[in-house]
Amino acid sequence: MEIRVKIPNELALEAESRGVPVEAYVEEILARETAKPASGSLQSTKEIRTWLDSLAQFSDRIPPLPETITREWMYQDHD
Repeated sequence: MEIRVKIPNELALEAESRGVPVEAYVEEILARETAKPASGSLQSTKEIRTWLDSLAQFSDRIPPLPETITREWMYQDHD
């Protein structure tokens, strides 16, 4: 695949300081970044289950909603 982009001067200077062509430097950056797992991603079923359990941890303390939600109900604790 071939992609044409405008290279910022800083990127070109960094490639030059490393003694490599800009194309090779960009390929190196892309390879390094695509090899990393996404930050915040969940890797296993156990991690997903732990995360879901943490979300539901205090769900038993959530009061039930009234049958009809009114403006007064929404602002009942608001001064």
